Amino acid sequence: MATILEKTAGLVAFVRTVDAGSFASAARLMGASPSAVSKSVARLEQRLGVRLLQRSTRTLSPTAEGAAYYERVAPHLRAIEEAEDIVQVPENVRGLLRVTVPTTFGRPLIAAWAGSFLDRYPDIKLELSVTDRRVDLIRESFDIAVRFGELQDTSLIGRSLGALHYVLAASPGYLDRRGAPRSIDALKQHACLRYLRAGRPLAFTFADGTRIVPEGPFDTDDAHYLIVAALEGAGITQFMRLAIQDDLANGRLRIVLPEIPMSTEPVYVLHPFGRQLPLRARLFIDFLVEAIGGLSGR
Repeated sequence: MATILEKTAGLVAFVRTVDAGSFASAARLMGASPSAVSKSVARLEQRLGVRLLQRSTRTLSPTAEGAAYYERVAPHLRAIEEAEDIVQVPENVRGLLRVTVPTTFGRPLIAAWAGSFLDRYPDIKLELSVTDRRVDLIRESFDIAVRFGELQDTSLIGRSLGALHYVLAASPGYLDRRGAPRSIDALKQHACLRYLRAGRPLAFTFADGTRIVPEGPFDTDDAHYLIVAALEGAGITQFMRLAIQDDLANGRLRIVLPEIPMSTEPVYVLHPFGRQLPLRARLFIDFLVEAIGGLSGR
């Protein structure tokens, strides 16, 4: 008769593979190689006498038997993980945390993390992806994402970090050379640097609902390079104030039309864990609410 260990062999590999969508992603979650995960699932299939996963060169998905098996075993595996999580104390928590944030959030996040979270939880390793691309948390095996704008993916759990304020800004060199605009309409006579979202330039949007899409010499989908272009005197652009707070404070950038308030945008932290949120992820989300949420009103 098979032992309990023999019966459960391959369960973790199978559940992680279904959750992540590939052997490679499951391997990153488990700290193993893709081949080891694949072999573990294959041994489980051999023991059960059924094919659990349908494999092809491009996709991997559970068979009908695999889906039914997953629905029965996955909740039990998560319950075990949750029980282990309960007995951990924050001071001793450890593990890898994979986080993705937009470009404009990278610098303030690292500044807060290095000065606070790292000291409190030195055994949690942070792997940070800084990109303006909408990352698929489950398929790409990320634990946490910070997102701007209204939530679109209802399969993820969200928590608000507040609302971030936009400003128009330019370098002193540009404003000395071209003069500062005195009205929204005057922006049309200036070089405007535009951020691309889904291939289209983002409108300059004001609190009263006024929206303009001015012309300009430079468009990019990378917020970092938009800031660099403004610092080099290329023109006026729209930023989240949080992203350029230091540049405003030291005079490298100046706010344009400061008397006309601009729009705000909600910011959320998302995760795919449902109610089974690992302690390391819960602590990091609490840290984000405390450290980043406090900056959202600036």
